[in-house]
Amino acid sequence: MAEKIVLAYSGGLDTSVAAHWLRVERGYEVHCLTVDLGNLGDVEGARRRGVEAGAVEVDVVDAKNDFLKYFVFPALGANVVYEGRYPLATALGRPLIAKLLVDKARAVGATAVAHGCTGKGNDQVRLDVAVQTLAPDLTIVGTTREHSISRDEAMEYAAKHNISVRQTVASPYSTDENLWGRSVEAGVLENPWNQPPEDVYEWTKPLDQTPAQPTVVEIRFEKGYPVALDGVEMIPVELVTRLSDLGGEHGIGRIDMVENRLVGIKSREIYESPAAVILLEAHRVLEELTLSKQQNRFKSIVSQEYGDLIYNGQWFTAHHRDLAQYVASTQRHVTGDVKMRLWHGTVMTVGRRADRSLYSEALATYNKAGDLFDQSHAQGFIKLHGLQASVQAQRQMLTEPGDLLRLAAPTE
Repeated sequence: MAEKIVLAYSGGLDTSVAAHWLRVERGYEVHCLTVDLGNLGDVEGARRRGVEAGAVEVDVVDAKNDFLKYFVFPALGANVVYEGRYPLATALGRPLIAKLLVDKARAVGATAVAHGCTGKGNDQVRLDVAVQTLAPDLTIVGTTREHSISRDEAMEYAAKHNISVRQTVASPYSTDENLWGRSVEAGVLENPWNQPPEDVYEWTKPLDQTPAQPTVVEIRFEKGYPVALDGVEMIPVELVTRLSDLGGEHGIGRIDMVENRLVGIKSREIYESPAAVILLEAHRVLEELTLSKQQNRFKSIVSQEYGDLIYNGQWFTAHHRDLAQYVASTQRHVTGDVKMRLWHGTVMTVGRRADRSLYSEALATYNKAGDLFDQSHAQGFIKLHGLQASVQAQRQMLTEPGDLLRLAAPTE
């Protein structure tokens, strides 16, 4: 009797070829698991391709709500982006897929799990590390890296075995989609000098086709989580989908970057993340009202570490648990509303308020009436604040040769 294997199945080129290869070349009974994170426009098509490839079943799991609640929104609370730009949509989905792979393997009595990630990408690391952490007894088969097959060869293999796939020779992009964003790579994009063709983009309009008038949307947060748009409470899937549509209509969320992959190479990536770009900016603005200077500055350090951790596939670690607890603590008072103007590819804050804001108009105002700031305290504060610099200047810097005008260029 053949051993059972659970394949993380997207319905695309790599995993459709993988399902056939696992059955024919490796002798497994293949169970396909398709995890819907908001990326399945054609569920029945995915099922059909899995059957064409020889799987005994294609199990489709709706994980959209869990994806946003347990992965995306905690990352939003940390203001996580990788290398200053990438909202980590694909990276955030991988640990959830790995968890569901393990669950499915236990349910069907499988001895192995498989994925179609290439041997030079990040996703193989994210899935492998998560699975071996959660279920070290399971064998992990990386079909594409073990089969050593290029995209062109994969398309030929699929055609030979009557497996229908979306990629064509003329449009060989590799894509990944979920509610938080869409990624595109390969083809003409591999030359970073090439301008991305417009057919790369599916979620966002080009600027010359965006509306002539801006849209202003009011976003309500409660303890760092978005809960309502324009005064209407929404479930997470509905809220993110609505913002993605609005942002895409205004050309918001296009990201073209060369990033540093975990495996040591640089990769040119195109991302579309309208909802992520809008929510990350709105959340950051609300924190300006609700976090202290020290909290904001330290949280920026935590955010970078958190982003690297997610990108590098270390979701199921004690280090992540500790960082997540800190971030959750910072969100206790991040409750309020932000008004964002969406227009011609830009997101601009036009208003913000918080239930427990640290901003005091009575302290900030320059009007005499109602001003609670006692300016007479400033002189003593300034003397103490500058005491160290003053003492060091008198005893050292002012006694040394050189023009202090050139202080920042000491070798001149």
